[in-house]
Amino acid sequence: MKKVLFVIVMIFLLNFTACSSKNNNSPIQNEKNTEKQLSKKKDKSSRNISLTENNQQIKLNNMKISNKNQAIHTITQPATISVLVNKQYFLPKNYTPKNLVYPNVSFIFKEKIEKRKMRKEAALALQKLFAGAKKDKIFLSGVSAYRSYATQKAVFNRYVKEDGYANARKYSALPGSSEHQTGLSIDVSSSTGKCAAQSCFGSTKEAKWLASKSANYGFIIRYPKGKESITGYKYEPWHIRYVGISTSKQIKKRNLTLEEYLHVYPVSK
Repeated sequence: MKKVLFVIVMIFLLNFTACSSKNNNSPIQNEKNTEKQLSKKKDKSSRNISLTENNQQIKLNNMKISNKNQAIHTITQPATISVLVNKQYFLPKNYTPKNLVYPNVSFIFKEKIEKRKMRKEAALALQKLFAGAKKDKIFLSGVSAYRSYATQKAVFNRYVKEDGYANARKYSALPGSSEHQTGLSIDVSSSTGKCAAQSCFGSTKEAKWLASKSANYGFIIRYPKGKESITGYKYEPWHIRYVGISTSKQIKKRNLTLEEYLHVYPVSK
C-alpha cells in the first residue's frame, strides 16, 4: 500500500512540474516569442515593401502600405507635364528626363552640376518667371532643381541620420518619390540665399511674390500651407513645380493642391 501511495505522489509531482514549466516561460523566452510573432505579422503585411531604417534598403513593388491601406503605384508615364509624384506615386527607379538643360537664371552656387538642371520646357518657363520677378524688383536665385534617384537617396539618408526616419519623412521624399527627379521642380530663394529652403523664407517678399505670381508662369507652390494632410509634406513656400500655365492658374484660382486637382486621395504622412 505504501508503495502504491509513493508512486501516486511521484506522478502528481512530475505532472505539476511539467505544467509549471509550460505555462511560466522566462521573460527572455516570452520576449523571443513576441518578436517572432511580430516578425511574422510584419512579413505578412509588408511582403514586397522593405524600409530598413539603418541601411535604408528600399524595395517598392505596387503593394499596399501596411496599416494605411493605401497603394504604392509606379508611374507609367513619368514624362507627362502634369505627372503626380508623391508618397503613393513613384517614378521608375531608372527614370531620367531626356531633355534636361541648364536654365539661364542665377543660382546660389556657381558650379554647373546636376541640381542646376531642369527639363527644357520648365527651364524656359523659369527664365520668364525670374525675369518677371526682376521687373517687380524681386531678385530670385535657384537652390536645387533636378535630382537623380541616387542623389535623392543620399539626401534622404542624410536627413534620417540627422532627424530620424519618422521626422525625415515629413519633409524629405524617399528615392523615387521626389518631384525633383521629374526635372519639373525647383527650390527657390532670394538672390542672397538667405533662408534658402528654410521655414523663415515664408515671411520674405520673395516667397509672397512666388505665391502671388508664379501661376502666371506655369508654376504652383507644390506644398502649400494648411494642406499637409493632403500632400504628405510640411509647408514649403520655396518649392515650385511646373505644370503649365492653364493648369497652374486653375489650381491657384481654386486653392487646390496637385492631388486635389487630379482627384487623388490624400497621401499618408
